[in-house]
Amino acid sequence: MKLAVYNIKGEDTGKTVDLNDEIFAIAEPSEHAVYLNVKQFLANRRQGTHKAKERSEVSGSTKKLGRQKGGGGARHGDINSPLLNGGGRVFGPRPRNYSFKLNKKMKSLARRSALTFKAQNNQIMVVEDFEFAAPKTKDFVNITKNLKIDGKKILLVLSGHNKNVFLSARNLPNTYVITASDINTYRVLDNKMMVVTESSVDVLNNLK
Repeated sequence: MKLAVYNIKGEDTGKTVDLNDEIFAIAEPSEHAVYLNVKQFLANRRQGTHKAKERSEVSGSTKKLGRQKGGGGARHGDINSPLLNGGGRVFGPRPRNYSFKLNKKMKSLARRSALTFKAQNNQIMVVEDFEFAAPKTKDFVNITKNLKIDGKKILLVLSGHNKNVFLSARNLPNTYVITASDINTYRVLDNKMMVVTESSVDVLNNLK
């Protein structure tokens, strides 16, 4: 698959890049693999520190509130009963680890499937490598306007870490900057346009 290369002014440079069909045009993309990988990504980000106090952990007297029989109503234990206001919670959330493992072949299939879906929907754009002399959000906004993608959720893929570009895009909503070596299924799908720099194409073409 060939894609045209644009400059930061939004002009077609006349150059093209080849996207590896084994990465961007696989024969059988798997939606289930994508689902599992995204589920794992989101699960692994959960802290799992939620905690509610149960009956034995609530602060309060353990004295029995009333006699067992003859009161004319339901039996009550102490004031920490889950039936009473301020009592403990029944089967409340406990700290737990939500993460789970996914084998490398499944994660690779999911990433290649996500990139294939992006390519099929014409949501990948290639731009020439660019640099900023200093962090400036206005310069980054001008690039998105020139490429006619302002207002869209954008993923910018760089070949390596670029501090000035990262800082220029950091304050913009719906904009995320990532290096090609760190690309993952969730980030590929969580945008409306994936902008790839020319030098990062080689990295993406050699993903395993």
